[in-house]
Amino acid sequence: MKRVIFTVTNDVFTDQRVNKMAQTLKSMGFDPLIVGVKRKDSLPFSPEWADIKRIPLLFHKGFLFYAEFNLKLFFYLLFAKADLMVANDLDTLLPAHLVAKIRRKPLVYDTHEYFTGSPEVAHRPFRRWFWKGLENLLFPRQKTIITVNQSIAQLYEKKFGKKLRVVRNMPRYRLPDQQITRKELDLPEDKHIILLQGSGINVDRGTEELITAMRPEHGIENALLLIIGGGNVLERLKKQVNGENLGERVMFLPKMPYEQLMQYTAKADIGISLDKPDSLNYLFSLPNKLFDYIMAGTPVLVSDLPELRRIVEKYQVGIISKNHDPAQIAHCVKEMLNDPDQLSRWKSNCLEAAKELNWEKEEDVTKGIYASFLKK
Repeated sequence: MKRVIFTVTNDVFTDQRVNKMAQTLKSMGFDPLIVGVKRKDSLPFSPEWADIKRIPLLFHKGFLFYAEFNLKLFFYLLFAKADLMVANDLDTLLPAHLVAKIRRKPLVYDTHEYFTGSPEVAHRPFRRWFWKGLENLLFPRQKTIITVNQSIAQLYEKKFGKKLRVVRNMPRYRLPDQQITRKELDLPEDKHIILLQGSGINVDRGTEELITAMRPEHGIENALLLIIGGGNVLERLKKQVNGENLGERVMFLPKMPYEQLMQYTAKADIGISLDKPDSLNYLFSLPNKLFDYIMAGTPVLVSDLPELRRIVEKYQVGIISKNHDPAQIAHCVKEMLNDPDQLSRWKSNCLEAAKELNWEKEEDVTKGIYASFLKK
């Protein structure tokens, strides 16, 4: 079997896209290995579809994190058995590119976002200079490039004149879990559940405004905002909740296995995705959680971004907030919760849309991209 190595800067556990890619390539006859980061809070993970290698680091944030990881990743890839490498995002591309050249191995670049347009990069001059320089150097040299939606593909095609393949990040088709109850999940049975989930609850994603929208004066009654996952503003959000005395209205849960997460998703009344258009990356984003909500039959409230609007309007699965003012967000939430008949129609539309918006559909595109590497 041909060994394919995926490289990521996360701890692998929560990376739905890479794990689904590995499953698909495993079914094609590849032997997948996913190389990521070993963090203090990394959960045990030994999936059937891939070997896992987590690299321990001394530094866990900032430039030193990327420098240490990329150096260690370079030497690991240099000596590891590999017939094909898949670099996921710009922050793993340099070592994968160098090793692919040295060892004369094929490389696929899978960019999950418009990396240099993310707020963590765009708002910091040195980071912006470094990552843009690296992208300008390496991107034109890649032969096979994949991304997550058409908007990002068009941005890159316009900038570099390279054709990208689009594989959207969708969940596998499944019916919502109707067996488990809210009580078993320690969720209130007498309140509406407003859910925000994700492994990247970061700056400019509208969470601060969403929390403020839960203040009593905004009129959302008999409801709980449930935030599940992790991100770089999580501690700040918890302080905000305490500072605004919203402990009875907002609940946090840590990241959890995907199967467990989807049990909570299916019990929510509304799923939230409120990325702001303040950076190119978020402006053209198509978050995983949107499709998770739809798969679970959970109507959505989203920000007015092109890719989100396209899905919500086409499939009629929720509503779009015209801005990020907490009063406007609260108005949208109340509009949804106060119309149970419409909420039920959106739920039915979600379940119908899920038959089309699933990984099994995207898997055909994935197999078409990777089939040629089995023959080499």
